[in-house]
Amino acid sequence: MAIKIESPEGVEALTEFVQFYDQVYEYRAARWPADMEFQLPLLTGESPFAQGRKLRPFLARTQGRVVARVVAVVDDRYNRHWQERLGHLFMFEALPEAREATKLLMDTACEWLAEQGTEAARAGYGGLLEWPFVLDEYEALPPHLLRQNPVYYHRLLKDAGFESEKGCVDYQIEVRPELISRWESALEAARRAGYEIVPLKDIPEARRVREFTDTFNDAFKVHWGLVPATVDEFALLFAAFTPAGVLETSVLAYHDGVPVGMLIVAPEVTATTVLKPGRMLDASEKLNILGIGVCEAARGRGVNLAMAAYAYLELVRRGARYLSYTLVLDDNWPSRRTAEKLGAFACANYMVYRRNFRQ
Repeated sequence: MAIKIESPEGVEALTEFVQFYDQVYEYRAARWPADMEFQLPLLTGESPFAQGRKLRPFLARTQGRVVARVVAVVDDRYNRHWQERLGHLFMFEALPEAREATKLLMDTACEWLAEQGTEAARAGYGGLLEWPFVLDEYEALPPHLLRQNPVYYHRLLKDAGFESEKGCVDYQIEVRPELISRWESALEAARRAGYEIVPLKDIPEARRVREFTDTFNDAFKVHWGLVPATVDEFALLFAAFTPAGVLETSVLAYHDGVPVGMLIVAPEVTATTVLKPGRMLDASEKLNILGIGVCEAARGRGVNLAMAAYAYLELVRRGARYLSYTLVLDDNWPSRRTAEKLGAFACANYMVYRRNFRQ
């Protein structure tokens, strides 16, 4: 069966590209829908997330039918920050029968990346844009933004020349009275130590996004795989999640008036999920999104625990019975220990893949 690789252009073709996601995940009883509002402007270059990045989407068709897709990305911001020549592959999706199509699709995307001067491609990790592939939890609805990929993706990627590069673990918390007491104590301890935990809603709008972005970039400047974010990117994220209450649950931590930690928490938005008849979401699937970082000078002083505690107490006040900590690199033991201190347990494993162009 002939396989045709295309590089779609224009709103109509790129809309088909984004909507292919819904075709792949139609089999799931509970799923997140394609994110047209976020992804289409990214692909057309209108999103702030497209700034400093060269993106080229590719589609694989057989008999006119889309069977696989991927976006090849040259992230100049990443390569300047890390002094690397790395390409990224975002938004990979494929149907079960697309083994040969996936190989040809990835060959084409990697050839294009090599032509741009890169020497390898990473799939499944790209800062605020791309997330790893789940390894073991294929039924439960993951937190919004995390992947809900089918089990066969790992075979397709390995067959297309990729190797495992980095493992990640996701953490979840079941709310219990003793944990609420622990969080209250952590919050009070930080306040006694001179740290102020301030929700974003109480920070003047003129300062809010700039201070948050600067704190994020400082806290994550040496975090594997991440790239400095821009004010416009966080402004877009805050605007998207403001209706869900992100400004009430996200915080900045201050010491002597200087920001030393940031926490972004978006309450659960499972009202937007697509459910098959009879499928009901369990309380453990109604989860928040969380990202947490502390500047180096303030680490080891409980600021991380206090910020998470503030958000968790607010989510519990709203009725949450389960909470998400965040996706953590396997070797990021400080963050993994933070999860354990907050009462979290590992609930799923994820993998980042890499294809080296010179074997």
